[in-house]
Amino acid sequence: MPASKFPRRPPRLPTVFDAHRHAPVYFVTFCTHQRRAWLAQPNIHEAFLLFIQRGWSERRIAVGRYVIMPDHIHLLVSGGPAFDLSGWVKLLKQCLGKVIRASHRDAATPGVAGRLWQEGFFDHLIRRDENLASVWEYLRQNPKTAGLTEVPEDWPYQGEFMVLERTGEHAS
Repeated sequence: MPASKFPRRPPRLPTVFDAHRHAPVYFVTFCTHQRRAWLAQPNIHEAFLLFIQRGWSERRIAVGRYVIMPDHIHLLVSGGPAFDLSGWVKLLKQCLGKVIRASHRDAATPGVAGRLWQEGFFDHLIRRDENLASVWEYLRQNPKTAGLTEVPEDWPYQGEFMVLERTGEHAS
C-alpha cells in the first residue's frame, strides 16, 4: 500500500511574529485519552495555576483566559521568540499527568495506568483581524454550553491569569 499523502496530524507552525515583532496569541485545546473526565477538580486546577505562574515568572509565557473542562482544556497562550508551543503543551500535560496519577494511585481507576492524553493538541493562531474577545467569550461560555452550570461564572475551573492583547502585550 502506498504511503499516505497526508500525515496523521497536521504539522505545527513555526513561531510566528508579525512585522512589529509582537508575540502571537494561540487558542489551544487538548483532551484526555478517550475523553475521560479526569480534569475538573481542585488539585488539577491548582497544578495548572502553579504551572502557568511559573511559566510567566521564568520564561514570560503568558496564559490568558482558560477553562478546565472534565475531559479537555481550552486556553489562550502567548510567548516570546523562543516559545515552543509543542514543548510547552507537552510539559503542561506531564505536570497535570503527575497529579492525575497521584490522585488515582489508591483508587485503582481504570485507564490511569495507561495513556492519559489524546495524542497532540489543537491550536489556532489568533490573526491580526480576529476578535480576541469572541474567543474569550467562547471559553467563558463553554461550561454552560456543555450543561455543567447555568451561569458561566459559577464554573470553578476557569479564569484569566492575565489579559492578552492581540498586539502581544500582556497586562498582569
